Amino acid sequence: MVRPPLTPEQIAAGQRLGAALRVARGGRSLVEVALAAGMSPETLRKIEVGRLPAPAFGTVVCLSEVLGVALSDLAEVWLADSRVREAS
Repeated sequence: MVRPPLTPEQIAAGQRLGAALRVARGGRSLVEVALAAGMSPETLRKIEVGRLPAPAFGTVVCLSEVLGVALSDLAEVWLADSRVREAS
């Protein structure tokens, strides 16, 4: 099965998510957070810079737990642009 390419909106949502996770990480090292969330530091780096704009749900859940950010808050970040477009 071939996965269809991500839309520009999905890529932008992934970039917003990555930025939010980077802010939530604060002063904690990327390595510390990645290992606590059960992923490689390279994977977390890719998520944070937007090179992995659609991480698996389980990955986002683990990061939300490790960073102490509600999953609903991360969902709001992901959906932010789509809600603005729907309102216009």
